[in-house]
Parts: sequence; structure tokens; C-alpha cells
Amino acid sequence: MSDLQSLYQQVILDHAREKHGYGLRDDAAASSHQYNPTCGDEVTVGVHPDADGRIHAISWEGHGCSISTASASLLSDLVHDTGRSELTASIAAFRELMQSKGALEGDEELLGDAVALAGVSRYVTRVKCAMLPWVALEDALLKSA
Repeated sequence: MSDLQSLYQQVILDHAREKHGYGLRDDAAASSHQYNPTCGDEVTVGVHPDADGRIHAISWEGHGCSISTASASLLSDLVHDTGRSELTASIAAFRELMQSKGALEGDEELLGDAVALAGVSRYVTRVKCAMLPWVALEDALLKSA
């Protein structure tokens, strides 16, 4: 295993254990609950915009494998005072990364530490796990528009 793969694996395990943004807050403008029937993972993501409409944070709750949990935690770190168009671009970039079957490394500028999930794209059954919180955010953004 390369040093980079080892580092990415450690990032995923750290976020699965230390869940950033975990715990739904009451002040969400909208939320979305998503369920992966293939493995039983589920997540609810709430979006928290400021007065200008920028998303200053997300909160989330859910349970599932370390990949879905780490993905939600990494996503939470990415969303701090972010415009909707920036978030939409990040979601699209993450979706492209997950559909790449390992061909892409990911754009760290758009995805931050979520590029650590790039290796997941080689495992079709795990892509849904990684995508689950991102799909929930995408749906919550549509609901809060």
C-alpha cells in the first residue's frame, strides 16, 4: 500500500470514529433523510444557512459503515460559509470522483479532505455508501432554496 493510500485510509478511519458535525440541530432550514437499502446505511443531513443564504454549516445523524460515516464527517468539514453554487460544484465533483472507478484522484480545492474517499470509487458496492450524505445534502439544498 502506498503512503498516500495509507494516509487516506487513516483519514477515513479517523472521521468514522470522530464524527465532525454529528448531531442534528433544530435550526436547519431543510433536511433530507437518505437510506441505502443495499447495506442499511442511513443519514439525515440538515442545512444551516446564514442571513445571506450562504450555508454556514450542516449537521447530520445516521448510522452505517465507516465509509458513509466518514463521508458525512468529511462533508461537514467542507461546508463552512459556502455558497450554494460552490456546494453544487463540490457535489458534482464528488459524484464524478465516485463514478471514475479509480481513474481520478479528486480536486482537493473543491473536495478538501474528501479526496481521501477516491479509492472507494473502485468498489461499486461502496460508492453508494460514500455518496449517501452528499445526496442528502443535495436534496436538502433543493428543499431550502
